[in-house]
Amino acid sequence: MGKERHHRGHSIPGASFQVFIEKGTAAGKEIHLDNHLANEAIKTVVDAFTLLIRQRSQYIRFEEALTKDLLQKIVIEPKVLNRDGKEFPFLVARTKHKGKVKLLISASKLQQHEYLHHPEALAPRLAKEFQWVVSKANTSVRPRPTSKKRNLWNAPILHNAEIKRMPPGKRQHALLTLFKNYLSTTDEYKSLADQPYYEQGTTTLLDPDQPFSTTRFYDVKIREALQFIIGNAYFWEMTPKAVRSLLNGKIWNVAFVKIDSRDWTTRTRVLPKDKAVQVGKDSKRIQPAKVLLNYHRTLDTQDPLFSNTRGLPMGALSVEQLARVIAWEIQDQITEKSMQGHVAEDEKSAPDS
Repeated sequence: MGKERHHRGHSIPGASFQVFIEKGTAAGKEIHLDNHLANEAIKTVVDAFTLLIRQRSQYIRFEEALTKDLLQKIVIEPKVLNRDGKEFPFLVARTKHKGKVKLLISASKLQQHEYLHHPEALAPRLAKEFQWVVSKANTSVRPRPTSKKRNLWNAPILHNAEIKRMPPGKRQHALLTLFKNYLSTTDEYKSLADQPYYEQGTTTLLDPDQPFSTTRFYDVKIREALQFIIGNAYFWEMTPKAVRSLLNGKIWNVAFVKIDSRDWTTRTRVLPKDKAVQVGKDSKRIQPAKVLLNYHRTLDTQDPLFSNTRGLPMGALSVEQLARVIAWEIQDQITEKSMQGHVAEDEKSAPDS
């Protein structure tokens, strides 16, 4: 592919940003797109964004990004890799210009997921990435966390074989011990301070008696939900990875949060490899994860647990409903987030450990 194609942008009607084709790098070698795939990818992406602009009022984050001019450019690469070399379809990355980001798109993933020539299917998928565009373009000062001091050396981390042999009662005891020196159940950024809380089973918000009443209320609820996961046979049968991950150190924070700039309801964030910790007396090396629940969000109607939650906000769920949501998130997301996707980028854009 000629140099001109790499540097010439392709316009989108009604947008200030353009679409560019750039070479990629894999295994230390440069990789280029052939002309045919490049042209197909450009046309599909331009057409998809043209559709989004026509329907911008339907996509809140996309509308916000356009209004604030947050997106500098769109870059289509042969493959989009994070710094650990893991491939994923899309990535929003910061630029040298304050308050501006770029959206990277993998041509190989467009082809693999059959988006080429189907801009109507690609458009809503791209729209979802704009919560990351808005979040990563945000340059406001974030509050400093108040991290829980973990006793990593004495944390009673269990091996999977041990967990499998243990009766529910001993698993419960192990979890209670982890609460004391490893597993935290509150948001380090204290985002629920002074916030109202939900009356269980309703959308009614109640004012807290004290500044941290809501924080304490949801701390207790999270702990009850985690104990429910550990002690109930249903979870060992249906979501065994969730039970194991709570006892083998893979999870070190489960908390309710209030993050208005994020559209997700639950989010599993895994530390990147360079921030892995050594835990327990055998110094087991772990990339621990956080499970954050945006307490005022509801599950999407397409989520498998939507009917179970009856469309209630996360903060209004019963302990059993909450346990199912947390277990489902760990079961389905923790491995995916450790191996691919936004692991490194999450570190830059969301509260750090």
